[in-house]
Amino acid sequence: MSTHSKGIAVITGASSGIGAIYADRLARRGYDLILVARSQKKLDAVAGRIAAATGRAVNVIAADLNDRTDLKRIETLLATEPGITMLVNNAGIGSVAPLLEADVDAMERMVALNVTALTRLTYAAAPSFAARGGGAIVNVASIVAIRPESLNGVYGGTKAFVLAFSLSLFKELAASNIRIQAVLPGATATDFWDLSGRPLEHLPSAIVMSADDMVDAALAGFDQGELVTIPALPDAADWDTYEAARQNLFPNLSNRLPAARYGVAAAA
Repeated sequence: MSTHSKGIAVITGASSGIGAIYADRLARRGYDLILVARSQKKLDAVAGRIAAATGRAVNVIAADLNDRTDLKRIETLLATEPGITMLVNNAGIGSVAPLLEADVDAMERMVALNVTALTRLTYAAAPSFAARGGGAIVNVASIVAIRPESLNGVYGGTKAFVLAFSLSLFKELAASNIRIQAVLPGATATDFWDLSGRPLEHLPSAIVMSADDMVDAALAGFDQGELVTIPALPDAADWDTYEAARQNLFPNLSNRLPAARYGVAAAA
Protein backbone atom coordinates (compact mmCIF):
# COMPACT_ATOMS: atom_id res chain seq x y z
CA MET A 1 0.00 0.00 0.00
CA SER A 2 1.38 3.40 -1.02
CA THR A 3 2.53 5.78 1.69
CA HIS A 4 3.08 8.60 -0.80
CA SER A 5 0.04 10.79 -1.30
CA LYS A 6 -1.23 11.36 -4.82
CA GLY A 7 -3.02 14.41 -3.51
CA ILE A 8 -6.58 14.78 -2.34
CA ALA A 9 -9.58 13.30 -4.12
CA VAL A 10 -12.92 15.01 -3.48
CA ILE A 11 -15.80 12.58 -3.93
CA THR A 12 -19.43 13.64 -3.85
CA GLY A 13 -22.22 11.25 -2.93
CA ALA A 14 -19.61 9.38 -0.91
CA SER A 15 -21.64 8.04 1.99
CA SER A 16 -22.73 4.81 0.28
CA GLY A 17 -22.78 2.85 -2.94
CA ILE A 18 -20.58 3.90 -5.83
CA GLY A 19 -19.18 6.95 -4.04
CA ALA A 20 -18.12 5.00 -0.96
CA ILE A 21 -16.40 2.40 -3.13
CA TYR A 22 -14.58 5.11 -5.09
CA ALA A 23 -13.40 6.43 -1.72
CA ASP A 24 -12.06 3.04 -0.68
CA ARG A 25 -10.32 2.37 -3.98
CA LEU A 26 -8.75 5.81 -4.31
CA ALA A 27 -7.46 5.67 -0.75
CA ARG A 28 -5.85 2.31 -1.53
CA ARG A 29 -4.23 3.96 -4.56
CA GLY A 30 -2.63 6.58 -2.33
CA TYR A 31 -5.09 9.46 -2.34
CA ASP A 32 -6.14 11.34 0.75
CA LEU A 33 -9.85 12.02 0.70
CA ILE A 34 -12.51 14.63 1.25
CA LEU A 35 -15.88 12.93 1.24
CA VAL A 36 -19.07 14.89 0.62
CA ALA A 37 -22.64 13.74 1.23
CA ARG A 38 -25.68 14.75 3.25
CA SER A 39 -25.43 12.26 6.11
CA GLN A 40 -22.77 13.06 8.71
CA LYS A 41 -23.31 9.69 10.38
CA LYS A 42 -22.84 7.68 7.20
CA LEU A 43 -19.83 9.77 6.16
CA ASP A 44 -18.18 9.24 9.53
CA ALA A 45 -18.68 5.48 9.23
CA VAL A 46 -17.19 5.34 5.73
CA ALA A 47 -14.29 7.59 6.70
CA GLY A 48 -13.46 5.60 9.82
CA ARG A 49 -13.47 2.33 7.95
CA ILE A 50 -11.26 3.63 5.13
CA ALA A 51 -8.80 5.44 7.39
CA ALA A 52 -8.35 2.31 9.50
CA ALA A 53 -7.82 0.11 6.44
CA THR A 54 -5.51 2.40 4.47
CA GLY A 55 -3.90 4.90 6.82
CA ARG A 56 -4.88 7.74 4.49
CA ALA A 57 -6.22 11.06 5.73
CA VAL A 58 -9.99 11.08 5.29
CA ASN A 59 -12.01 14.20 5.98
CA VAL A 60 -15.75 14.56 5.58
CA ILE A 61 -18.11 17.42 4.85
CA ALA A 62 -21.83 16.96 5.40
CA ALA A 63 -23.42 19.04 2.66
CA ASP A 64 -26.58 19.04 0.59
CA LEU A 65 -25.51 20.00 -2.92
CA ASN A 66 -29.06 21.12 -3.66
CA ASP A 67 -28.61 23.80 -1.02
CA ARG A 68 -26.85 26.80 -2.54
CA THR A 69 -24.97 27.65 0.68
CA ASP A 70 -23.67 24.11 1.06
CA LEU A 71 -22.79 23.93 -2.62
CA LYS A 72 -20.86 27.18 -2.37
CA ARG A 73 -18.80 25.74 0.50
CA ILE A 74 -17.66 22.86 -1.69
CA GLU A 75 -16.99 25.19 -4.62
CA THR A 76 -14.78 27.34 -2.39
CA LEU A 77 -12.93 24.27 -1.17
CA LEU A 78 -12.24 23.10 -4.72
CA ALA A 79 -11.08 26.54 -5.78
CA THR A 80 -8.75 27.18 -2.84
CA GLU A 81 -7.37 23.87 -1.49
CA PRO A 82 -4.05 23.37 -3.31
CA GLY A 83 -3.76 19.69 -2.45
CA ILE A 84 -6.83 18.62 -4.43
CA THR A 85 -5.87 16.68 -7.56
CA MET A 86 -9.08 14.81 -8.39
CA LEU A 87 -12.81 15.50 -8.35
CA VAL A 88 -15.27 12.63 -8.62
CA ASN A 89 -18.70 14.05 -9.43
CA ASN A 90 -20.77 11.11 -8.27
CA ALA A 91 -23.68 12.68 -6.38
CA GLY A 92 -26.97 12.28 -8.17
CA ILE A 93 -30.57 11.20 -7.87
CA GLY A 94 -32.80 9.32 -10.28
CA SER A 95 -36.36 8.42 -11.08
CA VAL A 96 -38.16 5.78 -13.09
CA ALA A 97 -41.53 7.56 -13.04
CA PRO A 98 -42.92 8.49 -16.48
CA LEU A 99 -43.65 12.13 -17.22
CA LEU A 100 -47.39 11.92 -16.56
CA GLU A 101 -46.76 10.47 -13.10
CA ALA A 102 -43.62 12.35 -12.04
CA ASP A 103 -43.61 15.31 -9.68
CA VAL A 104 -42.19 18.31 -11.50
CA ASP A 105 -40.64 19.77 -8.34
CA ALA A 106 -38.77 16.49 -7.81
CA MET A 107 -37.60 16.68 -11.42
CA GLU A 108 -36.33 20.21 -10.83
CA ARG A 109 -34.36 19.01 -7.80
CA MET A 110 -32.91 16.24 -9.94
CA VAL A 111 -31.70 18.74 -12.53
CA ALA A 112 -30.25 20.93 -9.79
CA LEU A 113 -28.18 18.07 -8.38
CA ASN A 114 -27.32 16.06 -11.49
CA VAL A 115 -26.58 19.04 -13.71
CA THR A 116 -26.23 22.34 -11.87
CA ALA A 117 -24.20 21.12 -8.90
CA LEU A 118 -21.93 18.99 -11.09
CA THR A 119 -21.35 21.93 -13.41
CA ARG A 120 -20.58 24.40 -10.64
CA LEU A 121 -18.18 22.01 -8.91
CA THR A 122 -16.39 21.41 -12.19
CA TYR A 123 -16.14 25.15 -12.81
CA ALA A 124 -14.67 25.55 -9.33
CA ALA A 125 -12.08 22.80 -9.74
CA ALA A 126 -10.90 23.24 -13.32
CA PRO A 127 -9.19 26.66 -13.03
CA SER A 128 -7.27 25.52 -9.96
CA PHE A 129 -6.19 22.31 -11.67
CA ALA A 130 -5.08 24.28 -14.72
CA ALA A 131 -3.10 26.73 -12.61
CA ARG A 132 -1.29 23.86 -10.87
CA GLY A 133 -0.50 22.02 -14.09
CA GLY A 134 -3.07 19.25 -14.02
CA GLY A 135 -5.75 17.25 -12.29
CA ALA A 136 -8.56 14.82 -13.00
CA ILE A 137 -12.33 15.14 -13.16
CA VAL A 138 -14.44 11.98 -13.18
CA ASN A 139 -18.11 12.46 -13.99
CA VAL A 140 -20.42 9.56 -13.21
CA ALA A 141 -23.15 9.52 -15.84
CA SER A 142 -25.18 6.46 -16.91
CA ILE A 143 -25.88 4.38 -19.98
CA VAL A 144 -29.15 6.31 -20.24
CA ALA A 145 -26.98 9.17 -21.50
CA ILE A 146 -27.09 7.38 -24.86
CA ARG A 147 -30.44 5.62 -24.35
CA PRO A 148 -32.56 8.18 -22.47
CA GLU A 149 -35.82 6.40 -23.19
CA SER A 150 -34.79 3.58 -20.83
CA LEU A 151 -35.89 5.35 -17.64
CA ASN A 152 -37.38 8.70 -16.63
CA GLY A 153 -36.84 11.25 -19.39
CA VAL A 154 -35.54 14.00 -17.10
CA TYR A 155 -33.05 11.61 -15.53
CA GLY A 156 -31.91 10.51 -18.98
CA GLY A 157 -31.60 14.14 -20.02
CA THR A 158 -29.43 14.98 -17.03
CA LYS A 159 -27.09 12.10 -17.78
CA ALA A 160 -26.95 13.03 -21.47
CA PHE A 161 -25.82 16.45 -20.29
CA VAL A 162 -23.08 14.89 -18.16
CA LEU A 163 -21.76 12.96 -21.16
CA ALA A 164 -21.93 15.95 -23.51
CA PHE A 165 -20.31 18.20 -20.91
CA SER A 166 -17.52 15.69 -20.38
CA LEU A 167 -16.82 15.37 -24.11
CA SER A 168 -16.59 19.14 -24.38
CA LEU A 169 -14.39 19.41 -21.28
CA PHE A 170 -11.98 16.87 -22.76
CA LYS A 171 -11.43 19.14 -25.75
CA GLU A 172 -11.40 22.41 -23.82
CA LEU A 173 -9.06 21.30 -21.03
CA ALA A 174 -6.65 19.01 -22.85
CA ALA A 175 -4.00 21.72 -23.11
CA SER A 176 -4.20 22.24 -19.35
CA ASN A 177 -3.29 18.61 -18.58
CA ILE A 178 -6.66 17.93 -16.95
CA ARG A 179 -7.86 14.36 -17.35
CA ILE A 180 -11.57 13.90 -18.02
CA GLN A 181 -13.47 10.66 -17.72
CA ALA A 182 -17.19 10.06 -18.14
CA VAL A 183 -18.33 6.80 -16.55
CA LEU A 184 -21.54 5.27 -17.91
CA PRO A 185 -22.68 2.48 -15.59
CA GLY A 186 -25.50 0.19 -16.52
CA ALA A 187 -27.80 -1.18 -13.83
CA THR A 188 -25.72 -1.29 -10.66
CA ALA A 189 -26.54 -2.83 -7.29
CA THR A 190 -26.97 0.27 -5.11
CA ASP A 191 -29.83 1.94 -3.25
CA PHE A 192 -30.49 4.02 -6.39
CA TRP A 193 -33.28 1.67 -7.40
CA ASP A 194 -35.21 1.71 -4.16
CA LEU A 195 -34.86 5.49 -3.95
CA SER A 196 -36.00 5.99 -7.54
CA GLY A 197 -39.06 3.80 -7.23
CA ARG A 198 -38.09 0.45 -8.74
CA PRO A 199 -36.81 -2.18 -6.28
CA LEU A 200 -33.56 -3.79 -7.38
CA GLU A 201 -35.07 -7.27 -7.15
CA HIS A 202 -37.43 -6.36 -9.99
CA LEU A 203 -34.50 -6.20 -12.41
CA PRO A 204 -33.10 -9.29 -14.16
CA SER A 205 -30.02 -10.32 -12.22
CA ALA A 206 -28.12 -10.86 -15.48
CA ILE A 207 -28.02 -7.12 -16.17
CA VAL A 208 -27.09 -5.91 -12.67
CA MET A 209 -23.41 -5.30 -11.91
CA SER A 210 -22.08 -5.06 -8.37
CA ALA A 211 -20.98 -1.59 -7.35
CA ASP A 212 -17.52 -2.94 -6.52
CA ASP A 213 -17.06 -4.35 -10.00
CA MET A 214 -18.42 -1.19 -11.58
CA VAL A 215 -15.95 1.07 -9.79
CA ASP A 216 -13.03 -1.29 -10.35
CA ALA A 217 -13.80 -1.36 -14.07
CA ALA A 218 -14.17 2.43 -14.16
CA LEU A 219 -10.79 2.89 -12.52
CA ALA A 220 -9.23 0.40 -14.94
CA GLY A 221 -10.70 2.51 -17.74
CA PHE A 222 -9.20 5.60 -16.16
CA ASP A 223 -5.80 3.89 -16.05
CA GLN A 224 -6.18 3.00 -19.73
CA GLY A 225 -6.82 6.62 -20.62
CA GLU A 226 -10.45 6.19 -21.65
CA LEU A 227 -12.52 9.33 -22.05
CA VAL A 228 -15.76 7.35 -21.93
CA THR A 229 -15.91 4.18 -19.85
CA ILE A 230 -18.88 1.82 -20.13
CA PRO A 231 -18.05 -0.94 -17.65
CA ALA A 232 -20.52 -3.47 -19.07
CA LEU A 233 -19.65 -2.99 -22.77
CA PRO A 234 -17.83 -6.16 -23.91
CA ASP A 235 -16.07 -4.62 -26.91
CA ALA A 236 -14.71 -1.08 -26.70
CA ALA A 237 -14.71 -1.01 -30.50
CA ASP A 238 -18.51 -0.72 -30.35
CA TRP A 239 -18.15 2.66 -28.67
CA ASP A 240 -15.51 3.69 -31.21
CA THR A 241 -17.96 2.82 -34.00
CA TYR A 242 -20.74 4.78 -32.31
CA GLU A 243 -18.48 7.79 -31.84
CA ALA A 244 -17.20 7.61 -35.42
CA ALA A 245 -20.78 7.61 -36.71
CA ARG A 246 -21.53 10.67 -34.58
CA GLN A 247 -18.50 12.48 -35.94
CA ASN A 248 -19.39 11.53 -39.51
CA LEU A 249 -22.73 13.30 -39.14
CA PHE A 250 -21.11 16.61 -38.33
CA PRO A 251 -20.20 17.91 -41.82
CA ASN A 252 -23.86 17.69 -42.86
CA LEU A 253 -25.53 19.04 -39.74
CA SER A 254 -25.34 22.70 -40.76
CA ASN A 255 -25.93 23.80 -44.35
CA ARG A 256 -27.31 26.84 -46.15
CA LEU A 257 -30.13 24.84 -47.74
CA PRO A 258 -32.70 22.51 -46.16
CA ALA A 259 -32.39 18.85 -47.08
CA ALA A 260 -34.15 17.95 -50.33
CA ARG A 261 -36.55 15.57 -48.56
CA TYR A 262 -38.35 18.53 -46.97
CA GLY A 263 -39.31 20.00 -50.34
CA VAL A 264 -38.39 23.55 -49.37
CA ALA A 265 -37.49 25.59 -52.43
CA ALA A 266 -34.29 27.59 -52.14
CA ALA A 267 -34.80 31.33 -51.91
CA ALA A 268 -33.71 33.18 -55.01
